[in-house]
Amino acid sequence: MFSAIARVFRTPDLRRKIAFTLAIIAIYRLGAHIPAPFVDFPNVQECLREQSAGTEGLLSLVNLFSGGALLQLSIFALGVMPYITATIIVQLLRVVIPHFETLYKEGQAGQAKLTQYTRYLTIALALLQSTTLVTVARSGQLFGTTGIAACDQLLTNDVWWAQLLMIITMTAGTGLIMWFAELVTERGIGNGMSILIFTSIAASFPAAMWAIWQSRGFEVFLLVLAVGVVVVGLVVFVEQSQRRIPVQYAKRMVGRRTYGGTNTYIPIKVNMAGVVPVIFASSLLYIPALIAQFNQPKAGEEVPAWVAWIQLYLVRGDHPLYMILYFLLIVGFTYFYVAITFNPVEVADNMKKYGGFIPGIRAGRPTAEYLDYVLTRITLPGSIYLGLIALLPLVALATVGASQNFPFGGTSILIMVGVGLETVKQIDAQLQQRHYEGLLR
Repeated sequence: MFSAIARVFRTPDLRRKIAFTLAIIAIYRLGAHIPAPFVDFPNVQECLREQSAGTEGLLSLVNLFSGGALLQLSIFALGVMPYITATIIVQLLRVVIPHFETLYKEGQAGQAKLTQYTRYLTIALALLQSTTLVTVARSGQLFGTTGIAACDQLLTNDVWWAQLLMIITMTAGTGLIMWFAELVTERGIGNGMSILIFTSIAASFPAAMWAIWQSRGFEVFLLVLAVGVVVVGLVVFVEQSQRRIPVQYAKRMVGRRTYGGTNTYIPIKVNMAGVVPVIFASSLLYIPALIAQFNQPKAGEEVPAWVAWIQLYLVRGDHPLYMILYFLLIVGFTYFYVAITFNPVEVADNMKKYGGFIPGIRAGRPTAEYLDYVLTRITLPGSIYLGLIALLPLVALATVGASQNFPFGGTSILIMVGVGLETVKQIDAQLQQRHYEGLLR
């Protein structure tokens, strides 16, 4: 293993790509700590120290994906979340808009057009989200109701042109992050956007572990580490698990040459949806809390019953009702997203077009029905797995009092393991181009 790692740094081309990727990561992390114009940085830091438990719901997820830059109101405050949202929206629009589906099937040219649409949508979402963030920061509600005077004065100047400059700066920061990601994809190692997401999440690990040690003691810290090792092992096992459906291709004579006659398989992963259902469920559960936040009573007035009910059951993640709804939403969104991204009828038609068939299954409609049957059965354990992993931070919040940014669970561990495995595979593939042995054995 160590000799394989040494070969990575002895290969000039691979060494340059890794160095370039690390340089982009360093610039990205530096931008996450540079405050936007007219931000009262000392007040923000004081609120962060007092509000050590972090925020709830979707805001906590966005803060996680930005590497903590959101609550610091930095130039990279929005992080990669606008791009992730834009990508998911464009994927969903393929089902609704036939033109998008046509572009998807056109190959590289169509994919380039869809990528361009994703960029435009990312900038539009960044503009919307930065406007919302500046408005919430100006109202003093970014950290919730804390009772700290500093949290009500996060901006040094709240005139319209100062707010406009902040919005433009944060939107430009999102565009710069997109450019960084494309540079890493072209000249570095791995998928650029995935690497930046990995970096943002990994940056929060040391602080989260230190907070557990300081607040709960060394024994709980060791327990969390042991749970983390087990969870990582289970996530790696499930992420690598797949159901291989055998496919045979009939032989065809074209002139004097024989084509086909090969055996292959269709890999159907246990977790085909990735982390998207968790993001969907978090976003949907945050909507009632957001509505309740904007319907707070004035001083001296009684809190409406429906607002009190939402604040009691749907705001803090340690309530059983919140956990049940969260779990059920993840299971439902997993089936929904898998149905969108994997079309059994399209796969069956492509197999029939090129002379492929599943042994024992007739080509055409029976093949599509068989693929749909297998997909439905294998998605059930995958959705339950996603729900259980996503509930780990909430269980930690209810048992050991850790924050919802519990490091070993939810979106963080799923993304880190997935990106880590994919990056190692890419390094291994490039090593095998120059050596018989790669990084993995």
